[in-house]
Amino acid sequence: MKVLLVGVGGVGEAIAVMASERAWIEQVVLADYNQKRAEEIQAKLGDVRRFPVEFLDANRQEMIEELARKYQVDLVMNAVDPVFNEKIFDAAYNVGATYFDMAMTLSSPHKDDPFNKCGIKLGDYQFAKAGEWEQKGKLALVGIGVEPGMADVFARYAQDYLFDEIEELGIRDGANIEISGYDFAPNFSIWTTIEECLNPPVIWEKDRQWFTTAPFSEPEVFEFPEGIGKVEVVNVEHEEVLLMPRWIKCKRATFKYGLGDQFISVLKTLHMLGLDNKEKINVKGVQVAPRDVVAACLPDPAHLGNNMHGKTCAGTWVKGTRNGKPREVYIYQVADNEACMKRWGCQAVVAQTAFSAVIAMDLIEHGQWQGSGVLGPEAFPPEPFMQKMAEYEFPFGIKEMTPA
Repeated sequence: MKVLLVGVGGVGEAIAVMASERAWIEQVVLADYNQKRAEEIQAKLGDVRRFPVEFLDANRQEMIEELARKYQVDLVMNAVDPVFNEKIFDAAYNVGATYFDMAMTLSSPHKDDPFNKCGIKLGDYQFAKAGEWEQKGKLALVGIGVEPGMADVFARYAQDYLFDEIEELGIRDGANIEISGYDFAPNFSIWTTIEECLNPPVIWEKDRQWFTTAPFSEPEVFEFPEGIGKVEVVNVEHEEVLLMPRWIKCKRATFKYGLGDQFISVLKTLHMLGLDNKEKINVKGVQVAPRDVVAACLPDPAHLGNNMHGKTCAGTWVKGTRNGKPREVYIYQVADNEACMKRWGCQAVVAQTAFSAVIAMDLIEHGQWQGSGVLGPEAFPPEPFMQKMAEYEFPFGIKEMTPA
């Protein structure tokens, strides 16, 4: 398999490192706007031929297509902020390559009633073109990170093996990670974090379909496994809610994230000041997006690993019935930062996001997952993915939560 890796930030680096150990991956083109960053990753991997470096402006579709054709890639792996998704997605289609991303095309809130009604939903642009991809016999696998991605596979596994009927699929994400030396330092792309946390969260219910609510709504305390403990989680806009109901029968789907009071306070302040704006404004004759300024002022999550301590947990809470009796389970994966740094040289959050994409490459390459069109992870059988998790050193766990 030959891969055009668009973006070698934290997650892109982790994908490349994990791919380097897989002999069936013939070549990974390290393409980034920051060519020096790509060269750093190339030096870390120590193989110039297998990991060539290319300058790429992901906002220029013709450049993406040119590189894909130059290296005759089988897969275009999108590992940049989702503002670039449409052009990367369309470029992969034009060159006839398989397409992966870890976050779908962006949403746009409803103009008149944003906290009740959906406007443009996450992935609408991509699903509108599903027929074209299917007709061409090509696959666009959207949302194949950890959340979305692994969590969606867990939801499919719950439907196929653990439940007769599912009342609610609830993605629950929490951590006890601390970052020393910084008053405020997100451990993931702040651009993406602002997008998903300040947009109206989407909820799906069988009778109402998709609808929205206010940011940070419906707080609840969820107890995470492996020493993380109780964390308050709140509604956040996320792809799983847009993906899972397309393939899995349930009555309700939600996504809740443990952000913490300080993080929520910072996000609310950024919004109040207009610093979450992703559209460019004129600043003394220079066109700049306020959100890009915020990102530039904060430390790069890819370089925070040595300052991070603790664990992060991603998983799918499922409530329903089995054999006529109520049942609740939490299917999860816990990544320890110290272990990830020692094993991969990458911090836990980006490593946990990356491994799912490499497993999916493995399954596609070896014919265990097959399909065409625009598909989410839950469109595929879950067993091959989950069987490989331990092999990739990210084993899953299942916590029985059924009330007494």
